[in-house]
Amino acid sequence: MKKLVIFDLDGTLLNTIADLAAATNYALGECGYPLHEVEAYRYFVGNGINKLFERALPETERNEANILKIRSLFVPYYNEHNADLSRPYPGIPQVLESLQQQGIQVAVASNKYQEATVKLIRQYFPEIRFTAIFGQREEVPAKPAPDVIFEIIEMAKVNKEEVLYVGDSCVDMQTGINAGVDTLGVSWGFRPRTELEAYHPTGIADRTEEILSFVNG
Repeated sequence: MKKLVIFDLDGTLLNTIADLAAATNYALGECGYPLHEVEAYRYFVGNGINKLFERALPETERNEANILKIRSLFVPYYNEHNADLSRPYPGIPQVLESLQQQGIQVAVASNKYQEATVKLIRQYFPEIRFTAIFGQREEVPAKPAPDVIFEIIEMAKVNKEEVLYVGDSCVDMQTGINAGVDTLGVSWGFRPRTELEAYHPTGIADRTEEILSFVNG
């Protein structure tokens, strides 16, 4: 049985893709760049917002100055609109509540910037006592670097063998490998199941309640 479950945010706990797409398209449009369909953003996200902007920009415009310009437009817009369409995946609130009732610690490790990560978690899961809520922070390498996982494990005072990391993308699967912890892929997120399978995680959940089986298994 696991004592700590660390969750990715976007595509794992919350379906945020429509709001991420709207905010990025707003910033692109303000700068006169082409916009993208929502589905395209499933492959743009996962490595932090600067990488999101790099992928969304035309190939010939992918430089640091343009990325920072898009970021300056995106952040205030997204801060205001990041909960317009975003919602928890069905069953996720109940899974978190069940883990809490069992005395299992829960935490969040996201590549979304810290301010938005905390806001969304507090808004949608106000009754859950998270051991840590970490988004991307300047002083900590982004996933798939394992630093954030190690930080949470230390805070939770558990061993690696007592940890399950849960995510929806190749970034998450590689994060689990790099951290040396059991990793569970979820197929309801932004990336196809085949992408998760390629990394041979501990398991793949197709329904949210299956998370509990892996935790207690």
